[in-house]
Amino acid sequence: MKQGAELGSQLLQTLFWRLGGCRTLRTGALQEPLRESEPLSGSVRPFEAIPQSQDNPWTKMLRIWMDNGYENMHLETQEMFQKLGPIYRDKVGTMSTVNVMMPQDVEKVLKAEGAVPRRDLVLPWLMHRQIRKIKRGIFLLNGKEWLNYRIKLNQEVLSVKSTGQFAPLVTSVCQDFLPELPRVGRGEGAVGYLSTQARGTTQPSLFPRPHPAAGTYVLYGERLGLLSNNPNPDGLKFIQAMNNILSSTPLLIYTPMALTQLFNSKTWKLHLQAWDDTFQYAEKCIQKIYQEMCLNGSPQYSGIMAELLMRGDLSLDAIKANITELTAGSVETTSFPIISTLFELARNQDLQSALRTESKEAAARLKENPELLVKELPLLRAAIKETLRLYPVGSLLHRYLAKDTVLQNYNVPTGTLIQIPLYAMGRSPEVFVRPERYDPTRWLAAASDPGNNQISNFRFLFFGYGIRQCIGRRLAETEMLLFLHHVLKNFQVETLCKDNLKLIYRFVLHPKSFPLFTFRVLN
Repeated sequence: MKQGAELGSQLLQTLFWRLGGCRTLRTGALQEPLRESEPLSGSVRPFEAIPQSQDNPWTKMLRIWMDNGYENMHLETQEMFQKLGPIYRDKVGTMSTVNVMMPQDVEKVLKAEGAVPRRDLVLPWLMHRQIRKIKRGIFLLNGKEWLNYRIKLNQEVLSVKSTGQFAPLVTSVCQDFLPELPRVGRGEGAVGYLSTQARGTTQPSLFPRPHPAAGTYVLYGERLGLLSNNPNPDGLKFIQAMNNILSSTPLLIYTPMALTQLFNSKTWKLHLQAWDDTFQYAEKCIQKIYQEMCLNGSPQYSGIMAELLMRGDLSLDAIKANITELTAGSVETTSFPIISTLFELARNQDLQSALRTESKEAAARLKENPELLVKELPLLRAAIKETLRLYPVGSLLHRYLAKDTVLQNYNVPTGTLIQIPLYAMGRSPEVFVRPERYDPTRWLAAASDPGNNQISNFRFLFFGYGIRQCIGRRLAETEMLLFLHHVLKNFQVETLCKDNLKLIYRFVLHPKSFPLFTFRVLN
């Protein structure tokens, strides 16, 4: 068996390198000269001494193919930390990483990422852009071009002003959605598990989800039209394309792109078509916005894409590329945390009551000033943080070191790809007290513990850090806060499911199965 594994490994390596490997696509690697490094003491150990996973990298990649994905990646990473300690090296195929999870190490990594941080790029997405000769957006760029786009997009997506502009659009989607719960529910005053399959989509879910609808409305200024009895075909096609992108990406991400091109698998064809459909939807929205601007001008805010078009400092292709990638990054990043938060609140009725009181007291003020969400709903925001600690959608942060850095007393050289597994960090008793407990108040506590030890700010990284933090952070927080705010004001959320949610990795972490809920209408 061992000989067979070694032979398979050799065959994979030979085929991969004869096909040219990923050398033309691995654009995430550092191209910059060596920068100033940390001074080394005599006790600092060399890079090669870092504990290393003993799994054969090619056998591991082959197992991912055979298992049709890497569903337990987060659990395997957590197990490796328990086995090897707070730092270890790993390799899957040709992808080598150093993994750290302690906040003090994460702080060093993120402060050593340079003025223009570089991240590993999603190669299947990058392949699509190269094959179709389409401009790339900020998710698939590094360096000066990324920085140029990022600065311009920040004004419309990440600024406090932008929150006040798009919050009313999110609110309108929530208000349209709430009547759906009692209308299609089972029993008077209650609603249980609902499936969007009944409304024409192919992916069952918790209930007709407002979250993708809200996000796409803010980005495109276009309602998906999925809440009616006759769903919009374009909206259905768009959501299906997004689902196909997310489901196919983890099957392709560890596969050498040369092999992907050679075999032109069914998964790869599905991935290409899904991106084509997504860009087609974006093109339709751009044309519609243009027509409306020509006829009526733009007297009121109608979404991020319209604002970018009016400003005119990005080309049409650049706008389309960035908006499409923002969509791919946001479709499920709010859906799953909302489901997980509702599940935890349904299991903790006292906490749910406290959040409902907070929402009712803030309702009038938020109606007048929706941009005050974060300030007016501190406990609800803390609950979302706690959800993201236990159920992080984006399970990994990647950074390339811009200088030699000492981590856990090992010298890690410039250009090393560092992987920060958020699932393992969030559930570590070395980082959080009683990590198995759902306790939002831990995020409302003082900056030091009872022993007067400073609590690291690098424990909450679910939206990233610094200039390269998630550009959709404010939009995601606004969607989650507003949706939960409106649901808690109007419904008592209950569940019969008592078992903890089990997560699987499919490019994002999400529940393996969705809990059943009852939404009881309040007065």
